[in-house]
Amino acid sequence: MSDPVVDPVQITVPVDGGELAALRWPPAAPGAPIAVLVHGITANAMAWARVAGALAGEFEVVAPDLRGRAGSAGLPGPYGIEAHAADLTALLDSLGADRSGADAAVLVGHSMGAFVAALAAAGTARDRVRGLVLVDGGLALPQPPGADVDAMLSALLGPALDRLSMTFPDLAAVRAFWAQHPAVGPWIDVPSVAAYLARDVTGEPPALRSTCVQEAVRVDGGDVLLNERLLEATTDLPVPATLLWAPRGLTDRPPGLYDEVRLAGLGLEPSGITAREVPDTNHYSILWAPQAVEAIAAAVRDAAART
Repeated sequence: MSDPVVDPVQITVPVDGGELAALRWPPAAPGAPIAVLVHGITANAMAWARVAGALAGEFEVVAPDLRGRAGSAGLPGPYGIEAHAADLTALLDSLGADRSGADAAVLVGHSMGAFVAALAAAGTARDRVRGLVLVDGGLALPQPPGADVDAMLSALLGPALDRLSMTFPDLAAVRAFWAQHPAVGPWIDVPSVAAYLARDVTGEPPALRSTCVQEAVRVDGGDVLLNERLLEATTDLPVPATLLWAPRGLTDRPPGLYDEVRLAGLGLEPSGITAREVPDTNHYSILWAPQAVEAIAAAVRDAAART
């Protein structure tokens, strides 16, 4: 399976409580449009490597590790989507994003990152954004069964959540864990996906573990599932938005988080949101499959071209 070979550089940005880590894929020339890519609830910046490879050179591409994950795991709480939106606004400020000129950014968010991007666009980053691309997230999710947040997150995330309480003797065991994941397993030998999975790992053998701070995941997940403020954000966007959705879910089975019936019931048109299915993808491969990378890159280019 082909893979874009574009190596990022790591940067840091001052935020409340310390430094936010991010990966940067530099443009070919100064003055390129800005694209900021925001990952999901237990992910990290390298999840975007294939999309970044498609945009690198043409855009200034930056993907943060959200607070409590990977290079930003050491940032303290409080967590929550509003905290991530504030960090994202600080990142945009560091990049000089400003909609009054030619330097406004296109925000792209996947899964939980789509909620972060939407909240930032509707709030603290409102004057810094020229377009918004939501990738399988950002709109009301189906409520999984469960009496509390922990049960709901377990039902929704499955193995991705289970790993946060696990340790692994070596990287081979980490690989074996992901190889059994029905949605991620087929992709683990793609170099950029392998790099994404490795970025999640910290510690020393025989006690390797995920970098994700469990409390951060719990607080953020509770926000995504229960915080009405997040859902209101998409009714007050300053720019048009595109939702790209996968027909299969987190375990590679249909339905996905969204489908045509569910989206019709959300009434997107008055909010300026256009929804498009990305065929033959699941919640993870919508960042990696060639047709998905092409769809996301096209949506980013379209957003950047708007005046």
